[in-house]
Amino acid sequence: MPWIQLKISADSKSAEHIGDRLTDAGALSVTMKDNADTPVLEPLPGETPLWGETQVVGLFDAAVDTNNVVSQLRNELHNRHYQFEALEDKDWIRAWMDHYKPMKFGKHLWIVPTGYQIEESDAVEIHLDPGLAFGTGTHPTTALCLEWLDGLPLRYKSIVDFGCGSGILAIAAMKLGATEALCVDIDPQALIATKDNAERNQVPLEKMHLCYPDRLKNFQADVVAANILSGPLEALAPQIAQLCLSGGQLVLSGLLEEQADNMIQRYQEWFDMDAAVSLEGWVRLTGSKR
Repeated sequence: MPWIQLKISADSKSAEHIGDRLTDAGALSVTMKDNADTPVLEPLPGETPLWGETQVVGLFDAAVDTNNVVSQLRNELHNRHYQFEALEDKDWIRAWMDHYKPMKFGKHLWIVPTGYQIEESDAVEIHLDPGLAFGTGTHPTTALCLEWLDGLPLRYKSIVDFGCGSGILAIAAMKLGATEALCVDIDPQALIATKDNAERNQVPLEKMHLCYPDRLKNFQADVVAANILSGPLEALAPQIAQLCLSGGQLVLSGLLEEQADNMIQRYQEWFDMDAAVSLEGWVRLTGSKR
């Protein structure tokens, strides 16, 4: 069936209210998009950050009376740019999937969306659909970590995936030969996604331990990966360092280039840190535990 969408320019303070009013006016779905190419990363607990310039989009049945919608939203539309657009009828799920192709990281590691196969005999495949989980390889920070993991000798090693999201880093390590993983996240949905993705990739669940940060015990691993934000990385540095065995390897990401030097100094208390590696303005930091 055809659709009509209403796009409304907003800011971070008004966007949620406008979204609620669109729902009241009969919108079948409401989404929010960046209206000024400004990144918003993973929020801290209790935060719901939005862009300073936000576009709120309501999706309506094509038979909707647009004049009635405008009337219901007259207060929200006052002095704001807005427009209706007709959308063609199409298979949106298939169109979304067609946008994504298998992605290779390093020499062997692949992220493979539904419907694709890799012909390389030595390929290590992670089956994951980009966009359906918290970390799926499409962002430079995840790509940097996956490339690094692909180059490590992980056979018989253990890993901590701190801020696991989709569990992609732990699953990658297990597929590359690691024998045990601890996946840590503050979000229960992330732990559910990690479990589901591990099952899909036939990673033994008895070797994938899931927990919240406040329930960590005396677990230490050969490799510790933390792809989160600079604030939590700095604040949680002692806890993250404690998780790494002496002689073990650390990888940090979720950092912008200008944040690298301060983070290197922060972790040099416990690690011999390497030079930063950059990709599209983001950096990966690695080090060895003393």
